[in-house]
Amino acid sequence: MLFPCHSGVVPVSLPRRSHVFPVSLRCRSCAAAVSPQLFDASSSSFTYVLADAGSGDAIIIDPVLEAVPRDTRLLRELGLSLRYAVNTHCHADHVTGSGALRAALGCRSAISRQSGASADVLLRDGDELRFGAFALRARASPGHTAGCLTLVLDDESMAFTGDALLIRGCGRTDFQQGHTVSTVGEERRLNPRLTLSPDAFVALMEGLQLPRPRRMDEAVPANLRCGIQDEPV
Repeated sequence: MLFPCHSGVVPVSLPRRSHVFPVSLRCRSCAAAVSPQLFDASSSSFTYVLADAGSGDAIIIDPVLEAVPRDTRLLRELGLSLRYAVNTHCHADHVTGSGALRAALGCRSAISRQSGASADVLLRDGDELRFGAFALRARASPGHTAGCLTLVLDDESMAFTGDALLIRGCGRTDFQQGHTVSTVGEERRLNPRLTLSPDAFVALMEGLQLPRPRRMDEAVPANLRCGIQDEPV
């Protein structure tokens, strides 16, 4: 299953390892409880929380600064211990919440080394972030930005693509779009951008003439520090 950054999701089936779950509701009957991911209306961005139901260790993907009170409340209500706050790339449409979560909960921030950003963990292609018995594996997927990562659960049942690959689209390459959940095979067959020739794809992306992200001048400098306001301790 593919989970882009700008999308909504109710997966059609549970992950094969059902005790790892994208979580916004407590796990019930020892099975994964899956509900729509966490939404930030101001940037139309979605945040994901994955947790190992056995240990309670968790990872949050693409948190948003203004939504940190919601996210910390959710984690505490579910009794989860946040290990990492990871960004799929250096966002231009919102300020990441990873620095605030780091200060509030003691987790570690993470982002691609190729992003040029500062973080506790600078990920290379193939690196892993472990939470309990599970891990997210970083896969370099540059295009939307040079530092884009796709984060793949270690059993390959889920992939969090950020803005690199969207459902029936892809993130802007002059600098961002998307919807719901898909699979790699489905996008190979049906994505109108990915079925173009290389030359046609370049021409399409160069001709989009998309507006400059509204918060770019604020978001990019902050996100290059992973939202951390103070020097690392």
